[in-house]
Amino acid sequence: MVTALTALCATAVTLGAVAAPSAAAPNRTPGLDEVFNGYVVGALQKGELATPDQIVEPLRGDDPFYDEPALKDSDQPGTLLRAKKVAVQFTGVRPADLDAWKTMFVTTDLQGRRDISTGIVMIPRDGENNADRKVIGYQMANDSVGGNCHPSAMWTGADPMDGASWSALGPLAQLFGKGYAVVISDVGNNGDMSPHGVFAGKYNAMTTLDGLRATMGREEIGLSKDAPVGLFGIAGGGVGIGFASELHEQYAPELNIRATVLEGMVVDYKNFIRTADGSVGSGFAMATLLGLEPHYPEMKVDDKLNDAGKAVADYYRTQCQTPAYFTMPMVPLHTLFNGKAPADIPDFQHAYRDNLLGKGTPAEGNRTLIASCAADDSPMSLVPAADSRKLAKAWRGRDAKVDYQPTDCSMVKFITDLYGWGTDLLGMQTVDWLAANLKD
Repeated sequence: MVTALTALCATAVTLGAVAAPSAAAPNRTPGLDEVFNGYVVGALQKGELATPDQIVEPLRGDDPFYDEPALKDSDQPGTLLRAKKVAVQFTGVRPADLDAWKTMFVTTDLQGRRDISTGIVMIPRDGENNADRKVIGYQMANDSVGGNCHPSAMWTGADPMDGASWSALGPLAQLFGKGYAVVISDVGNNGDMSPHGVFAGKYNAMTTLDGLRATMGREEIGLSKDAPVGLFGIAGGGVGIGFASELHEQYAPELNIRATVLEGMVVDYKNFIRTADGSVGSGFAMATLLGLEPHYPEMKVDDKLNDAGKAVADYYRTQCQTPAYFTMPMVPLHTLFNGKAPADIPDFQHAYRDNLLGKGTPAEGNRTLIASCAADDSPMSLVPAADSRKLAKAWRGRDAKVDYQPTDCSMVKFITDLYGWGTDLLGMQTVDWLAANLKD
């Protein structure tokens, strides 16, 4: 139908021929019919190509929707400030049967002050009553520090090439096929051009929870405020979802959160920085530091950098993750930090400690699945496998209901089952588990 999506379909079909999914396996690789399900196929067949004006408009990056109003005393966290009906647009394609709204809402910063975040809500139009839908609070692998790089931009045409959106296509296809509404926070105001603190886990968590509170029960959107909620987070987004699970009971107890999926998330930033430093993920380790600093100004990253490091930091702070953060594979970060490994720099330690998952506990009614690489046996294994097992043990020790699923991320798996390796890396094998635990 459409060149980009046709190519994507063809690639998936080719990879699918390699796969040999087993329904009995602990992590069940979804079949292509579950990804390209009836809803998705219909949405693509009936979709339209955007006009040239529709393609160019979001690329201008000046949507007045993101202009922040002055907050009133009554505007408490979870207050919806505005919602705007929008068309989902991805690589110039506008799928049919998908309603969407950009949202702006009140949230809380790490100092306990009111703040403003934006986000996007996407709901399949499949004949089901929105009031009867289950709702997913989704955090993508959005690692962008620059402005206008975030989910409400990605899904409306402003950031069409970002790897985070491409990696979310499969899980979103599965979720929409099950009739779920999806609520995604930008973790700050997408229209703010200053560096974004997307890696601050507790801030990410509060924007996620407030995005759900601001969306559910609103007449113009139609979702029930009492709907069963699932949380789904992957990679950098998994940090925020992990903290949302820990903070839910004290911060937003009215949300009916039943299940949480954490896929490949960073449990311990210090360990992640140390592991990624000098690997294929060096650029993402650097971006992580820059995406912590807005909420931890004591880091004073520029003061630690040499001239080359400052040039990289200045560039990264203005960029979306793709292609910018892929530009430093195998670069040892001490060469940018005046000979010091950033994992060990004293001024960074508070940020690392404050973002260490496992100090809190998911609520009793919220069953959690942690899925991670079983071993550190792949160039893509940037998050130490032992950290996820340690988190599962800590939560279980405080009586949380936690399932742990190891994933084969090895190069042998990559070579022998590329489809299964890739879909597992994106968390697609966890959607069945999420659905089972959201059942009434």
